[in-house]
Amino acid sequence: MIYQRRVIEAKQSHGASPAIKSRAKDLRKSVKETEMILWSKIRNRQQGGFYFRRQHPYYIYILDFYCDKANLAIEIDGKIHLRKQVYDKERTDFLESSGIRVIRFTNEDIKTRIDWVLMIINYHLKYYKNS
Repeated sequence: MIYQRRVIEAKQSHGASPAIKSRAKDLRKSVKETEMILWSKIRNRQQGGFYFRRQHPYYIYILDFYCDKANLAIEIDGKIHLRKQVYDKERTDFLESSGIRVIRFTNEDIKTRIDWVLMIINYHLKYYKNS
């Protein structure tokens, strides 16, 4: 039983260090408005029965939202990301090389076009079901 729990924990953290796991836990406690808006729409398997995690540790990164079954990461970019484009590109390249599709939305997308955001997410989830 202990071995099984360790395997499950290792799979869920995807090789993240204890420091990354701790940081993810802290981020879950301080929720941004746009994250809460999107989370209210995708939690509890509301989108096609797919389960999402919020502030999910993945190796050296923390993903805003992650669906393990569909290998899909959803990132919400605020104004700070305008100055972090090289970092974001490297991060996306790493995740995609690991087999994870990354889709990005701006804070403004979440606040003003949530239906469009959900349509894009569902498109990617449907892509998973059909592949």
